[in-house]
Amino acid sequence: MGELGLADTNGILALPWVRPDRTSAGLGWDRVYVSRQRERPYRAEFGAARSHQLILHLDGPVTVRRGVGTAREQSRRMPAGGLFLQPSHAELSVELGGVLDTVHVYLADDAVQDAAGGPVRLAEELGSRDPLLEQLVLGLDRLVRDWEPGARTYADQLGALVAAQLVRHHRAGHVPGPEPARGLSDRQFARVRDLMAERLAEPVPLADLAALAGLSVSQFSRRFKARTGLPPHRYLLRLRVEQAGLLLRTGEDPIAEIAVRCGFSHQEHLTRVLRAQLGTTPAALRRSG
Repeated sequence: MGELGLADTNGILALPWVRPDRTSAGLGWDRVYVSRQRERPYRAEFGAARSHQLILHLDGPVTVRRGVGTAREQSRRMPAGGLFLQPSHAELSVELGGVLDTVHVYLADDAVQDAAGGPVRLAEELGSRDPLLEQLVLGLDRLVRDWEPGARTYADQLGALVAAQLVRHHRAGHVPGPEPARGLSDRQFARVRDLMAERLAEPVPLADLAALAGLSVSQFSRRFKARTGLPPHRYLLRLRVEQAGLLLRTGEDPIAEIAVRCGFSHQEHLTRVLRAQLGTTPAALRRSG
């Protein structure tokens, strides 16, 4: 599966005056595309996209109309924190009535179907509020801003959480509820943990871990947390911290080299994580060995 990108969106971000401050382009994310930008007033029609579009308004209020010129036309004075949701495979006619800062999240339809565990349609929404979804969108934007290649599993996890929240609270019609949370089997967990340990120095897509366990991404995330008490990206970070600590206490390799071998982007990244996780620094751990 290739990276989800601008070609998979409905065209709003391709308007000639849209100049994104940052996007997830080039980061290798295959199920989600994120863009932050300032938008100018416009009125336009867009073709159906393969991805679901979620827009978070960062300021406002601003008037937005959708379904312009149709019997289903809606108009809302949307405040900061308002959400605009456009399902995949549906045409869009929209009018933005003022200058606006936004974060766009485009989510592949298979991620949503995966989260639902069966066929699901999302609703068309204009001005809805969802504090959890808002924080997830902002979390994706911060991840783009402060990108570290070792955070790939975390990016996948955030995308899966967005999909799950959309299915749970923003669907059109009934979908089956999530399966009861049960943990990975001993064999599944051992295989996944071994792969994490083998690839500490690399980005580890959540889809790779799920495939190893023979599960969908959504199923894997739930069962992994039921087994370990941690989401996959947090568990992987713990393994990286443990290995870095071992190498610092027992070896003499340069700290910068150990950082990269354990999946951190550079020595400062390792230092920042060790301070947050253990309240110490690489140099202090080395002295304690």
